[in-house]
Parts: sequence; C-alpha cells; structure tokens
Amino acid sequence: MPLIDWLKQLRRVAVNPARRSAPALPEAHRLYCIGDIHGRLDLLDNLHQQIDSDAADYDGVKIRVYLGDYIDRGPESRQVIDYLLASRTQAGFENVYLLGNHEFTLLRLMYGFDMAAAMQWLQFGGLSTLASYGIAVKGIPTAANFKDLLGDLSQRMPDQHKWFYQTLQLSFELGDYFFVHAGVRPKLALNKQREEDLLWIRDQFIDSERDHGKVIVHGHTVTEQPVIKANRIGLDTGAYSSGLLSCGVFEGQRVRVLQAVQK
Repeated sequence: MPLIDWLKQLRRVAVNPARRSAPALPEAHRLYCIGDIHGRLDLLDNLHQQIDSDAADYDGVKIRVYLGDYIDRGPESRQVIDYLLASRTQAGFENVYLLGNHEFTLLRLMYGFDMAAAMQWLQFGGLSTLASYGIAVKGIPTAANFKDLLGDLSQRMPDQHKWFYQTLQLSFELGDYFFVHAGVRPKLALNKQREEDLLWIRDQFIDSERDHGKVIVHGHTVTEQPVIKANRIGLDTGAYSSGLLSCGVFEGQRVRVLQAVQK
C-alpha cells in the first residue's frame, strides 16, 4: 500500500466516532429526563406517577432532569411551576431544572423589556402563560399596554416562581451525556458553547452527524416519537399539541422511554 494511502487510512480510523465505547452513566445511577412540558400539567403528573412506580425498588442515585420549556402554549403554565416546586423536595430524587428558550424570553421581558421579544413571546404561546396567572388579554397588546401586563404579571407571580425561573441551569453533565434544552453548535467544545445556541439552535445541530464529545440529550425540536441517535437523543414530542410527553430513562449503557399519553 502506498505510504500516502496508509496515512489517510490511519487518519480515518483515528477520528472514527464508532470506536468509542457505548455511552453510559456512572454505576448505581438512574436518570429520568423529561422533555418539553409546555403547560401540560395533566401529562406531567401522569409521567411523575410512572417514574415513581419505575423507581420504587431502585436503591441507587435517582435523578430527574427537566429539559426546559415548562410554560407557554399549554393551558396550565403556572400550575406546572407550582407542581415542580412542590415535588422538588420529594424524598429519594435529585432534581435538575434546565432553562428553555421560553423561560429565557419571559425573564428577558420581566427584567429588561424588549418589544421585539414581547411580540415573539406572543407568537409562541405567551398569552397562555398570562392567562394561567389570571391575566386576561383582549386584542393584540401594544408596547405601552404590554408593559402594564408584565407589571401585573410580576405582582401576581409568587416569589417562589421568580426564584425558580432565575435559578434554571443552562446545562447538566453526567457520565457520557450532556443535557441541554436545544442542542449544541457542532465543532465547538462543550465548555465553550454560547447561551444562544444552547437555548435556540436547531437545524445545524439536528442535521449534524458529528461526535460532540458526549451524547447530547435535548428537547426544543418536536418529533412524533423520541429520536435516539449515536450523537444525540431528542425528547420533545410536542406535548402541548400531540398529547404525548416523553421521558428518557438512562441507566448504565441502557436507554429506554416512558410516556404520558393524553386520554
């Protein structure tokens, strides 16, 4: 074999991601990762019951990771936050709450008003969140009265909710998995990712077949069923419209799925 062809072959082998061992969690850990909820308290409660049953006899470390987008679009955004706050002290579970682009937009509006962001929020379901906090909106808000609406929201929103939104994490890592709301920018190290990409990226990440260093577990991009690939796992099954909320269960090198289905 000519030297140049031999060197090319060595290079192909060196960067072949298939040569990595199968991704895994640390020993004696089981992790439940819940996709985008979007105000569907009914599905969240059903899924929590399934998780409780599934984890009842497990003696290792049990973790629940929520991928963000708890609010907007669905009918019970406030109620979802109440539920998560009530369940965070449940014995036996560690909880990780990630920031979604919907919570990011809400925070951006409440703590630094931006009319462009306000119109964007309305387009992707913010009216449902206002309604869940008891704020009725007639017609399309203008810049002037939108500030009044947000002032009303701030007064009606419990301090615990404000604390919840402000303390959401951008990402979480465990074992060979990296958990984030939207995804990551290919070719960029995980420790150098930009907030904007972690919350909003879509096509560049979804279409990439690259090895990102860890398997990226994400929501944000809706699919009919969970997507499990070598480099990523997508868990957003469009709960607010499909009536299907999905949860990935990670243990050792195994990944399985629990789902709450609208009755």
